[in-house]
Amino acid sequence: MLPAAARLRRRSDFVAVMRNGSRAGRPLISGQLVVRAGREESARIGFAVGRAVGPAVVRNKVRRRLRHLCRGYLQALPSGSLLVLRAGPRAATARQADLAADLDLVIRALLRRQGSVTGR
Repeated sequence: MLPAAARLRRRSDFVAVMRNGSRAGRPLISGQLVVRAGREESARIGFAVGRAVGPAVVRNKVRRRLRHLCRGYLQALPSGSLLVLRAGPRAATARQADLAADLDLVIRALLRRQGSVTGR
């Protein structure tokens, strides 16, 4: 799973990313990324899974699936960056392979916009 230190938890961090982050989206997942220059801390990732996805059990399952997939992208993100991933309603019924494909496309698009494309 995603280490606790790599998770975005504070509301102020979520708000900062939502206001200032570059955006990329796919049918299952959309994401926003803020790269904070000069920070030596590791990248952190937060998840927004709204009620449109389903009841609490389904939302938590989607969040767990995304956390599992994001583990492989931590090293690809620039240090000090904050990433918020928002799951769409179709993420609840999507296959893991489809979720992974959309996540890969979203993260690559966000990194490309930041000018730092790296492989996983």
